[in-house]
Amino acid sequence: MKHTISVLLQNKPGVLSRVTGLFSGRGFNIDSLAVAETLEKDVSCLTLVTHGDEAIIEQITKQLHKLIDVIKVTDMAEHDHVEREMALIRVKAEAGTRAEVLRVIDIFRGKVVDVSPKSYVVEVTGSKTKVQAIIDILRPIGIQEIVRTGGIAITRAKKSQ
Repeated sequence: MKHTISVLLQNKPGVLSRVTGLFSGRGFNIDSLAVAETLEKDVSCLTLVTHGDEAIIEQITKQLHKLIDVIKVTDMAEHDHVEREMALIRVKAEAGTRAEVLRVIDIFRGKVVDVSPKSYVVEVTGSKTKVQAIIDILRPIGIQEIVRTGGIAITRAKKSQ
């Protein structure tokens, strides 16, 4: 089962290496990883996607809590949350395919962020399945390059009544 885990940690050299080392040392795989500063410059939010049964995920979260620079660990599966992925896709866009590429991008609410005489760079954001769907549709047209963020997530705010 896939799990998205959010980790607040100290923004110090070597911290990311210790987190990823925890995974590799125990034979766990990281499907995707994204990390950036939070509102506080000395705190980063690391979002990682991994998979495993409940026992494995419990072991991962316990091991993460033991790391000295880790502030908070949240398994998003336990919370109502919003999860997104972003992809930049360079797709062939020659005279005969430009209109088709633009239609596909419009359907997926993507946008063209760079244009060259023979290609477009497309930005698309959404669920992993949405990103994969646009990739599958653009592949026959001619994808030249793809860069993906992997999943990022945030818990939903409590709705007061």
